[in-house]
Amino acid sequence: RDKKAALKFLRKSMKRYGRPDSIVTDRLRSYGAALKEIGAADRQETGRWLNNRTENSHLPFRRRERAMLRFRRMRSLQKFASVHASVSNHFNSERSLYSRANFK
Repeated sequence: RDKKAALKFLRKSMKRYGRPDSIVTDRLRSYGAALKEIGAADRQETGRWLNNRTENSHLPFRRRERAMLRFRRMRSLQKFASVHASVSNHFNSERSLYSRANFK
């Protein structure tokens, strides 16, 4: 992510949810630059475990992203993604949803 993308994301989210008291980000320099431009650099918090909740909610997306790396053409990627999203929910059983006996 670059500064332009970070600015777009931050402006969009601040417009929708208002100005937050603190903004938890990872240590990417693009977030710092974007927040400095907006004027909220003092509200940024970066820490080792502060971003855990956000990162853990992205795990299913990251798994899908890793599967997409093998595609060379955008069209074949889009075909795969459109089918994968609807089919994966039926076969992908998350461990947290079932007891140990059922999961095995």
